[in-house]
Amino acid sequence: MRTLFLDTFSGISGDMFLGLMVDLGVELPEIESEIRKLPVSGWQLACRREKRTGIEGTRVQVICDEQHHHRTWADIDRLLAESDLVPPVRELSRRIFRRIGVAEAAVHGVPLETVHFHEVGALDSIVDVVGAAAGLHLLGASEVVCSPLPLSRGMIETAHGIFPLPAPATVEILKGCPVSDGGSDKELVTPTGAAIAAEIASFGLLPGMTVAEVGYGVGGRHLPDRPNLLRGILGETSVEGEIDRVAVLETHLDDANPEWLGALMDRLLEEGALDAGYAPLQMKKNRPGLRVTVVAPTDRADLLCRLLLRESSAIGVRTYETRRIKLRREEKEIATPLGPARVKLLYDGNQLVRVTPEYDSCRHLSETGGRPLPEVYRIVERASDGFFERQEKG
Repeated sequence: MRTLFLDTFSGISGDMFLGLMVDLGVELPEIESEIRKLPVSGWQLACRREKRTGIEGTRVQVICDEQHHHRTWADIDRLLAESDLVPPVRELSRRIFRRIGVAEAAVHGVPLETVHFHEVGALDSIVDVVGAAAGLHLLGASEVVCSPLPLSRGMIETAHGIFPLPAPATVEILKGCPVSDGGSDKELVTPTGAAIAAEIASFGLLPGMTVAEVGYGVGGRHLPDRPNLLRGILGETSVEGEIDRVAVLETHLDDANPEWLGALMDRLLEEGALDAGYAPLQMKKNRPGLRVTVVAPTDRADLLCRLLLRESSAIGVRTYETRRIKLRREEKEIATPLGPARVKLLYDGNQLVRVTPEYDSCRHLSETGGRPLPEVYRIVERASDGFFERQEKG
């Protein structure tokens, strides 16, 4: 799998990411060609080689004629939605701006549709975001992993006035993402950079890979304590499939009332757990016990830990984050002799490997048709064979 690792020792911004894409081999004219599909003018990209503390990389700047702008999130989303950008670039650009818009709405206490962008709504930011989406699309990375983002401290002047660092929108955007104290009074992570990272990447350490390319996107500042660079390491990892980050919660129980356990699992799933299970084990003092294992989105881990401590006999919970490799899935409704049924199509890359009937759908057909559930499963599975036949025909 072609994997890009973002080494954010000096943070991330839209122009640094754009420079990184070019430094990793994406042709700038191809990025420009995609951006020119937007119904906006008065911009150009300036590209040159620059050094920071002796390390050379690519600096890409957006040069604009625009002096004033009055764009809401709805204006920008409409501009992107109605553009001729290729679908992956269009949709990623919309997701990045929506993430910024939701954060700005929360910070300023206004509806999303009326959020008025200042710095992020300027033409140079629109070109930055669309250029970043186009560059990533052209790079062809199947997976992006990003190191924890270093946040600054101090104050910064914005169109709204003096704001603390990190900027309030940046912190809002990075909810659920790992961050650290960057030890700097200069803005290292901009709202645009934060939104790009949060939207395209899972967070973690450098994955095992065979390194193919190393690139550097150059930022606009000369920082006193670090090179102002975004480093990207592009390589091949051996595992195919979709990858994200999840939290795993574990605890051992040897004094739980069995009547509580069914309700506990229901509560865990209701509160956002991706999966939960019990496994028997032998504990101290020769007591039989249970291992409780919960898989959760990283932003729900703390809430689910508290739930375990509150609604079971656990007095401690172990947690850790890990990569999750999964098959891509699609849900479809198909026609069967018994009526419509829902199925999941499971893909390894673009290869269909399995079709799984949905339990609730099959149970409904079993109850309404008076047929045993195993027979319903077999009928639905036979009706799904057409998916494999279409794949074989190409």
